[in-house]
Amino acid sequence: MNPFWTTVLLKQINRGKSAKDTKQKSSSVSDYRLGKAYREMKVVAKGNVKDFTLILFGIFSAAFGFKGFLLTNHFIDGGATGIALLTSAVSGYPLYLLIILVNLPFIIMGYKIMGKRFTVKTVLAIIGLAIILALVEFPNVTNDNLLVAVFGGFFLGAGIGFSIRGGAVIDGTEILAIYMSRKFGTTIGDIIIIINVIIFLSAAYLLGIDIALYSMITYLAASRTLDFIVEGLDEYIGVTIVSNHSEDIRKMIITKLGRGVTIYKGKRGMTNQGEDQEVDIVYTVITRLEINKLNLEVEKIEPSAFIVMHTIKDTKGGMIKKKAFK
Repeated sequence: MNPFWTTVLLKQINRGKSAKDTKQKSSSVSDYRLGKAYREMKVVAKGNVKDFTLILFGIFSAAFGFKGFLLTNHFIDGGATGIALLTSAVSGYPLYLLIILVNLPFIIMGYKIMGKRFTVKTVLAIIGLAIILALVEFPNVTNDNLLVAVFGGFFLGAGIGFSIRGGAVIDGTEILAIYMSRKFGTTIGDIIIIINVIIFLSAAYLLGIDIALYSMITYLAASRTLDFIVEGLDEYIGVTIVSNHSEDIRKMIITKLGRGVTIYKGKRGMTNQGEDQEVDIVYTVITRLEINKLNLEVEKIEPSAFIVMHTIKDTKGGMIKKKAFK
């Protein structure tokens, strides 16, 4: 290994030790520990490059949505970006300044809730977006209200989604929703809906009913695009199967679906004999396109098998193919 990197890794391994201990133990550090430290450093560096690339894509996409579609037509979105757009449309203050001011309280809140790393990325993302909005000119793509609402929302939602993929946000509403859900015990979705209802009612009063209605289309387009970017094309389904033929089902899932399987040891809660009966519980993860095939194959093996399915936001590793940008 290059002597420079060896020195760096030794410092990483011995961080927190006294200088004397470091000097004595540096020579005895095994190749395994050096290799492990190098691998960890490589993973962190690769992750940072990927994250900041995604954030950069997000910044330019959101800026294009703002200046190419929404700003010239005074359409707004939900959340913090909607507040900034609405304030800009009413007051005439530049959007790049309002983006920072509106998100500032959420950044402070994010530091307390999400930690330093998230906050640093978010600050860089929001400042980067403000700089792009201030310095880069984008053409006004169209004046058709419906196209503006749909595609403005699309590019804005894509920008927010890419930023989230990179570990940051350019819209701080979800941070507020997380904080309030923890404080008051409500769901995050309910809080976001309440915030957006207030924003769109304000838009209807200040900008007119037509703009408010088109802005709701913008919000729907942005939210659907955001979901697509964050969650990916495939929707994963976790499947739990309780059956007396668990071994046959396990083999079927591996051979016919090509999916990994986890086996849990469990007991039936209700039996005709009135006593506990041990059973192997099969768990696997499939895509929604494979649900029909799985049900058909399980029915061939045991029609009375008990099957529970639930949606999974994301997966990593195992025999599930990787999602885009993950």
